Amino acid sequence: MNDELWMEQLAAEAALENSAPASSCLKSKIYSNMILAMEEGGPLLPLPDTKQAGRALCVFEHLVEILPAPDSVQSLQYCKVCHAKALGERMENAPIYWPGCPYCEFQNR
Repeated sequence: MNDELWMEQLAAEAALENSAPASSCLKSKIYSNMILAMEEGGPLLPLPDTKQAGRALCVFEHLVEILPAPDSVQSLQYCKVCHAKALGERMENAPIYWPGCPYCEFQNR
């Protein structure tokens, strides 16, 4: 029996009774890794384009967005240097409350 078939059978037999939401730390770490993977594929959308696509910007991203900065500056991932990322990845119910901050939205409140 190959490993893939064995894993499928094991998963089919497992009871999925735990419906608790994922921890905010786990959600934050997954988000951070997804953004890193997106950056490997090329530059991110500039902040004005991101906002136009419907994503809310945090207060810090909004400050950068209104600056007359080139797209290379507007495309940086500012969450990398924000303390909300550090808190979100390490604390449940972290004391972060900024509108538009994904790490704040991940908190299980």
